[in-house]
Amino acid sequence: MRNRPIPVLLAVGILSLPGAATRADDGREPDTAQAIQLGPRPFYLVDGMDAGPLKDRLSECKEGPFRRTDFSIGHRGAALQFPEHSKEAYEAGARMGAGIVECDTTFTADGELVCRHAECDLHTTTDIVATPLNAKCSVPWSGPGSSPRCCTSDLTLAEFKTLRAKMDASNPSATTAEGYLGGTPSWRTDLYTGRGTLMTLRESIALNERNGVKHTPELKEGDPTRIAHVFGSQSRYAQKMIDVLVEAGVDPRDVFLQSFNKADVLYWLQAAPEFGQQAVYLDSVDPTATPPVPRLTVAELRQLRRQGVRFFAPPMPALLYVDAHDDIVPSQYALDIKAAGFKIITWTFERADLRKGASQAGFYYHFDPLGRAVKKDSDMYKALDVLARKVGIEGIFTDWPATVTYYANCMGLR
Repeated sequence: MRNRPIPVLLAVGILSLPGAATRADDGREPDTAQAIQLGPRPFYLVDGMDAGPLKDRLSECKEGPFRRTDFSIGHRGAALQFPEHSKEAYEAGARMGAGIVECDTTFTADGELVCRHAECDLHTTTDIVATPLNAKCSVPWSGPGSSPRCCTSDLTLAEFKTLRAKMDASNPSATTAEGYLGGTPSWRTDLYTGRGTLMTLRESIALNERNGVKHTPELKEGDPTRIAHVFGSQSRYAQKMIDVLVEAGVDPRDVFLQSFNKADVLYWLQAAPEFGQQAVYLDSVDPTATPPVPRLTVAELRQLRRQGVRFFAPPMPALLYVDAHDDIVPSQYALDIKAAGFKIITWTFERADLRKGASQAGFYYHFDPLGRAVKKDSDMYKALDVLARKVGIEGIFTDWPATVTYYANCMGLR
């Protein structure tokens, strides 16, 4: 998923919702071998909700039991409190019941696929500027006010693996390299940054398999010249991801490939249909961008569906709207996407500071800019309930899977 600046409810007696989270078309039950541990956060959020049928329903299941659910997708692992795309974040996401865990995938200079959100984010997501490898950065950190640019493609795999993951943040005014590594927002934490083990795609696959969770690697865009130099072409870069999955012996039913690049998704559909049939096309719609990125038209949605794309993933705010009664309801875009025949996955839950409500929470709650419906952190469950019950999403990426796992278990979602 891309970086962003950091209702009247249906009857609560319905315990199953449409979509991938409830389907059992392959005859397999969700993994239950690993004990699911949600921790205190979901209970804290439920306790803080206003009285009403949704709070009543969510309160009824406090004693569990809780099981893994594909509705809860670990976004970069568990990035609310653990360094994203680290072994520790992936382990935490699986322990909190995520049925699917994400590895954003980019590449090293020697052509290995590794888990990072972007080709060139090492200066904010690892300790590279405070190591000798700073000298190998495309733009090294050079002092206060400098703007380093450190890329996975600047390094070999062996060099990449010497780095330590950290929370995605920086302090550009810092006078030392160590100080530059700070800047973590107050609503996140550095408490779990003592270890931040970087992962390759292969390693993340093996870890997911051990944890009994499915895979959703996202092929990240990168410098076209470097991609051509390392892989020969964009399509060979896309094929490399397939090759790694095949070599690992992964069941294609357990894989949801992702890309913001439609050409990647169409390539997978043509060249590797066993994987391509569950490939997810990520939607870039963003009315807050300069210039704004518009939604797809109805005609464009229909054309995309005719091309064989089944899974479509807009950001969460594109699917919701606050009506004249201050209720959260599906947006027209959500209705158009469903009418076009797509299965919807959305992003990203728990990636905004809601302690003061939606009005100050930024991109992910842009659907409620005045905070008329989402007035506090506990109100996030109102948005999730509409996404699940009225929009009918298949699953949602979340920076803290426990919050979504709790909801899905309470509502009988698989």
